[in-house]
Amino acid sequence: MTLQKITFLKDKVASYNEYPFCVPVIKNLDELKITNNVTFFVGENGSGKSTLLESIADSCGFNINGGGRNNLYTNNIDETTLGSYLRLSWRPKITNGFFLRAESFYNFAAYLDTLNQESGEDVYAPYGGTPLHKQSHGESFLSLFNNRFNGKSALYLLDEPESPLSPARQLGLLKIIHDLSTKSNSQFIIATHSPILLGYPEATILNFDGKKIEEIRYEMTEHYQITKYFLENRTAMLDHLLNED
Repeated sequence: MTLQKITFLKDKVASYNEYPFCVPVIKNLDELKITNNVTFFVGENGSGKSTLLESIADSCGFNINGGGRNNLYTNNIDETTLGSYLRLSWRPKITNGFFLRAESFYNFAAYLDTLNQESGEDVYAPYGGTPLHKQSHGESFLSLFNNRFNGKSALYLLDEPESPLSPARQLGLLKIIHDLSTKSNSQFIIATHSPILLGYPEATILNFDGKKIEEIRYEMTEHYQITKYFLENRTAMLDHLLNED
Protein backbone atom coordinates (compact mmCIF):
# COMPACT_ATOMS: atom_id res chain seq x y z
CA MET A 1 0.00 0.00 0.00
CA THR A 2 1.11 3.57 -0.70
CA LEU A 3 -1.71 6.04 -0.12
CA GLN A 4 -3.32 4.92 3.13
CA LYS A 5 -5.51 7.72 4.41
CA ILE A 6 -7.20 10.92 3.23
CA THR A 7 -8.02 13.44 5.95
CA PHE A 8 -10.40 16.35 5.37
CA LEU A 9 -9.10 19.46 7.14
CA LYS A 10 -12.46 20.76 8.30
CA ASP A 11 -11.03 23.53 10.44
CA LYS A 12 -9.92 25.29 7.25
CA VAL A 13 -13.45 25.44 5.76
CA ALA A 14 -15.10 28.85 6.14
CA SER A 15 -18.55 27.84 4.87
CA TYR A 16 -20.36 24.69 3.82
CA ASN A 17 -22.86 26.57 1.68
CA GLU A 18 -20.74 26.57 -1.46
CA TYR A 19 -19.69 23.78 -3.82
CA PRO A 20 -18.01 21.39 -3.25
CA PHE A 21 -18.28 21.72 0.53
CA CYS A 22 -22.09 21.50 0.35
CA VAL A 23 -21.98 18.01 -1.22
CA PRO A 24 -23.22 15.64 1.53
CA VAL A 25 -20.33 13.15 1.42
CA ILE A 26 -17.79 15.99 1.42
CA LYS A 27 -19.55 17.86 4.20
CA ASN A 28 -19.60 14.74 6.37
CA LEU A 29 -16.10 13.53 5.53
CA ASP A 30 -13.56 13.30 8.34
CA GLU A 31 -11.07 10.77 7.05
CA LEU A 32 -11.13 8.06 4.43
CA LYS A 33 -8.93 5.02 4.87
CA ILE A 34 -7.64 3.30 1.73
CA THR A 35 -7.09 -0.36 2.54
CA ASN A 36 -6.74 -1.89 -0.91
CA ASN A 37 -4.50 -1.51 -3.95
CA VAL A 38 -7.68 -1.31 -6.05
CA THR A 39 -10.43 1.01 -4.81
CA PHE A 40 -13.55 2.09 -6.69
CA PHE A 41 -15.65 5.22 -6.13
CA VAL A 42 -19.29 4.73 -7.19
CA GLY A 43 -22.33 6.96 -7.07
CA GLU A 44 -24.74 9.01 -9.14
CA ASN A 45 -23.66 12.05 -11.11
CA GLY A 46 -23.07 14.89 -8.68
CA SER A 47 -22.47 12.61 -5.72
CA GLY A 48 -18.91 13.93 -5.24
CA LYS A 49 -16.81 10.96 -6.36
CA SER A 50 -15.08 12.77 -9.24
CA THR A 51 -14.65 15.89 -7.12
CA LEU A 52 -12.82 13.93 -4.44
CA LEU A 53 -10.74 12.02 -7.00
CA GLU A 54 -9.69 15.27 -8.69
CA SER A 55 -8.80 16.75 -5.31
CA ILE A 56 -6.62 13.75 -4.47
CA ALA A 57 -4.84 14.28 -7.79
CA ASP A 58 -4.32 17.93 -6.93
CA SER A 59 -2.89 17.01 -3.52
CA CYS A 60 -0.51 14.58 -5.24
CA GLY A 61 0.78 17.33 -7.52
CA PHE A 62 -0.70 15.72 -10.64
CA ASN A 63 -2.12 17.95 -13.35
CA ILE A 64 -5.85 18.15 -12.61
CA ASN A 65 -6.53 18.59 -16.31
CA GLY A 66 -5.11 15.09 -16.75
CA GLY A 67 -1.56 13.80 -16.53
CA GLY A 68 1.26 13.38 -14.05
CA ARG A 69 3.48 15.76 -12.10
CA ASN A 70 5.55 16.73 -15.15
CA ASN A 71 2.67 17.35 -17.57
CA LEU A 72 2.46 21.14 -17.45
CA TYR A 73 -0.45 22.55 -19.41
CA THR A 74 -3.85 24.12 -18.78
CA ASN A 75 -7.26 24.15 -20.40
CA ASN A 76 -10.76 25.27 -19.44
CA ILE A 77 -11.04 23.12 -16.31
CA ASP A 78 -11.25 25.29 -13.22
CA GLU A 79 -8.80 24.80 -10.38
CA THR A 80 -10.15 22.55 -7.66
CA THR A 81 -11.16 24.18 -4.39
CA LEU A 82 -10.82 21.02 -2.31
CA GLY A 83 -7.23 19.84 -2.83
CA SER A 84 -5.74 22.23 -0.28
CA TYR A 85 -8.23 20.94 2.31
CA LEU A 86 -6.92 17.38 2.16
CA ARG A 87 -4.00 15.75 3.93
CA LEU A 88 -2.72 12.52 2.41
CA SER A 89 -1.00 9.88 4.52
CA TRP A 90 1.50 7.62 2.71
CA ARG A 91 3.59 4.54 3.47
CA PRO A 92 5.84 4.99 1.62
CA LYS A 93 5.21 8.27 -0.18
CA ILE A 94 5.49 8.08 -3.96
CA THR A 95 5.50 10.74 -6.65
CA ASN A 96 5.04 8.53 -9.71
CA GLY A 97 1.52 8.33 -11.06
CA PHE A 98 -1.13 9.66 -13.41
CA PHE A 99 -4.56 11.27 -13.25
CA LEU A 100 -6.87 10.29 -16.12
CA ARG A 101 -9.85 12.51 -16.87
CA ALA A 102 -11.89 10.83 -19.58
CA GLU A 103 -13.76 14.07 -20.32
CA SER A 104 -10.59 16.04 -21.09
CA PHE A 105 -8.36 13.35 -22.59
CA TYR A 106 -8.55 15.07 -25.99
CA ASN A 107 -6.80 18.10 -24.46
CA PHE A 108 -4.07 15.89 -23.01
CA ALA A 109 -3.47 14.37 -26.45
CA ALA A 110 -3.27 17.88 -27.94
CA TYR A 111 -0.76 18.85 -25.26
CA LEU A 112 1.49 15.95 -26.32
CA ASP A 113 1.28 17.08 -29.95
CA THR A 114 2.33 20.61 -29.00
CA LEU A 115 5.12 19.32 -26.78
CA ASN A 116 6.38 17.08 -29.57
CA GLN A 117 6.57 20.02 -32.00
CA GLU A 118 8.19 22.44 -29.55
CA SER A 119 10.76 20.08 -28.06
CA GLY A 120 11.89 18.43 -31.27
CA GLU A 121 11.92 15.13 -29.40
CA ASP A 122 9.69 12.12 -29.73
CA VAL A 123 7.33 12.41 -26.77
CA TYR A 124 5.08 9.60 -27.99
CA ALA A 125 7.35 6.72 -26.95
CA PRO A 126 5.76 6.37 -23.48
CA TYR A 127 2.38 6.15 -25.24
CA GLY A 128 3.18 3.43 -27.76
CA GLY A 129 5.04 5.57 -30.30
CA THR A 130 1.95 6.86 -32.14
CA PRO A 131 0.28 10.25 -31.60
CA LEU A 132 -2.86 9.71 -29.54
CA HIS A 133 -4.90 11.84 -31.96
CA LYS A 134 -4.06 9.38 -34.75
CA GLN A 135 -5.73 6.56 -32.86
CA SER A 136 -9.37 5.97 -32.08
CA HIS A 137 -10.55 7.22 -28.69
CA GLY A 138 -10.54 3.71 -27.23
CA GLU A 139 -7.18 2.82 -28.78
CA SER A 140 -5.58 5.95 -27.37
CA PHE A 141 -6.77 5.03 -23.88
CA LEU A 142 -5.32 1.55 -24.24
CA SER A 143 -2.03 3.01 -25.51
CA LEU A 144 -1.88 5.05 -22.33
CA PHE A 145 -2.72 2.06 -20.11
CA ASN A 146 -0.32 -0.33 -21.84
CA ASN A 147 2.65 2.02 -22.14
CA ARG A 148 2.50 5.05 -19.85
CA PHE A 149 1.36 2.86 -16.95
CA ASN A 150 4.66 1.05 -16.45
CA GLY A 151 6.07 -1.42 -13.96
CA LYS A 152 7.13 1.16 -11.37
CA SER A 153 5.25 1.58 -8.11
CA ALA A 154 2.73 4.34 -8.81
CA LEU A 155 -0.66 5.80 -7.93
CA TYR A 156 -3.16 5.82 -10.79
CA LEU A 157 -6.30 7.93 -10.41
CA LEU A 158 -8.82 7.15 -13.14
CA ASP A 159 -12.06 9.08 -13.67
CA GLU A 160 -14.51 7.01 -15.75
CA PRO A 161 -11.84 5.18 -17.80
CA GLU A 162 -14.52 2.95 -19.33
CA SER A 163 -16.11 5.78 -21.34
CA PRO A 164 -14.44 4.97 -24.71
CA LEU A 165 -13.91 1.25 -24.11
CA SER A 166 -15.97 -1.64 -25.42
CA PRO A 167 -16.88 -4.38 -22.93
CA ALA A 168 -14.02 -6.51 -24.27
CA ARG A 169 -11.58 -3.61 -23.86
CA GLN A 170 -12.81 -3.08 -20.30
CA LEU A 171 -11.88 -6.67 -19.56
CA GLY A 172 -8.45 -5.91 -20.98
CA LEU A 173 -8.16 -2.96 -18.61
CA LEU A 174 -8.94 -5.28 -15.70
CA LYS A 175 -5.94 -7.39 -16.72
CA ILE A 176 -3.70 -4.30 -16.77
CA ILE A 177 -4.95 -3.24 -13.35
CA HIS A 178 -4.31 -6.73 -11.98
CA ASP A 179 -0.77 -6.96 -13.35
CA LEU A 180 0.27 -3.53 -12.09
CA SER A 181 -1.35 -3.82 -8.67
CA THR A 182 0.06 -7.28 -7.96
CA LYS A 183 3.47 -7.23 -9.68
CA SER A 184 4.63 -3.65 -9.07
CA ASN A 185 2.54 -2.75 -6.02
CA SER A 186 0.86 0.06 -7.92
CA GLN A 187 -2.34 1.49 -6.51
CA PHE A 188 -5.55 2.39 -8.33
CA ILE A 189 -8.41 4.61 -7.27
CA ILE A 190 -11.11 4.60 -9.93
CA ALA A 191 -14.38 6.51 -10.25
CA THR A 192 -16.61 4.46 -12.51
CA HIS A 193 -20.13 3.53 -13.62
CA SER A 194 -19.02 0.26 -15.20
CA PRO A 195 -20.37 -2.98 -13.67
CA ILE A 196 -17.56 -4.78 -15.53
CA LEU A 197 -14.76 -2.83 -13.88
CA LEU A 198 -16.51 -2.99 -10.51
CA GLY A 199 -16.36 -6.78 -10.76
CA TYR A 200 -12.60 -6.75 -10.15
CA PRO A 201 -12.01 -9.46 -7.49
CA GLU A 202 -11.58 -8.35 -3.87
CA ALA A 203 -11.57 -4.64 -4.72
CA THR A 204 -12.89 -2.11 -2.23
CA ILE A 205 -16.01 -0.32 -3.49
CA LEU A 206 -16.91 2.96 -1.79
CA ASN A 207 -20.44 4.29 -2.32
CA PHE A 208 -21.00 8.07 -2.49
CA ASP A 209 -24.79 8.02 -2.77
CA GLY A 210 -25.59 8.43 0.92
CA LYS A 211 -24.73 11.17 3.38
CA LYS A 212 -21.41 9.49 4.10
CA ILE A 213 -18.98 7.43 2.05
CA GLU A 214 -19.59 3.77 2.87
CA GLU A 215 -18.13 0.50 1.66
CA ILE A 216 -20.54 -1.61 -0.37
CA ARG A 217 -20.51 -5.12 -1.81
CA TYR A 218 -20.41 -5.49 -5.58
CA GLU A 219 -23.78 -7.24 -5.73
CA MET A 220 -25.38 -4.42 -3.75
CA THR A 221 -24.29 -1.63 -6.11
CA GLU A 222 -26.98 -0.05 -8.23
CA HIS A 223 -24.75 -0.62 -11.27
CA TYR A 224 -24.84 -4.38 -10.78
CA GLN A 225 -28.50 -4.61 -9.80
CA ILE A 226 -29.88 -2.50 -12.65
CA THR A 227 -27.67 -4.21 -15.25
CA LYS A 228 -28.60 -7.67 -13.97
CA TYR A 229 -32.30 -6.88 -13.88
CA PHE A 230 -32.23 -5.37 -17.37
CA LEU A 231 -30.45 -8.38 -18.89
CA GLU A 232 -32.87 -10.80 -17.25
CA ASN A 233 -36.03 -8.76 -17.86
CA ARG A 234 -35.26 -6.66 -20.91
CA THR A 235 -38.65 -6.86 -22.64
CA ALA A 236 -40.73 -6.12 -19.56
CA MET A 237 -38.43 -3.35 -18.37
CA LEU A 238 -38.38 -1.58 -21.74
CA ASP A 239 -42.12 -1.95 -22.15
CA HIS A 240 -42.69 -0.31 -18.77
CA LEU A 241 -40.10 2.41 -19.41
CA LEU A 242 -41.05 3.34 -22.96
CA ASN A 243 -44.80 3.08 -22.64
CA GLU A 244 -45.19 4.75 -19.28
CA ASP A 245 -47.39 7.87 -19.49
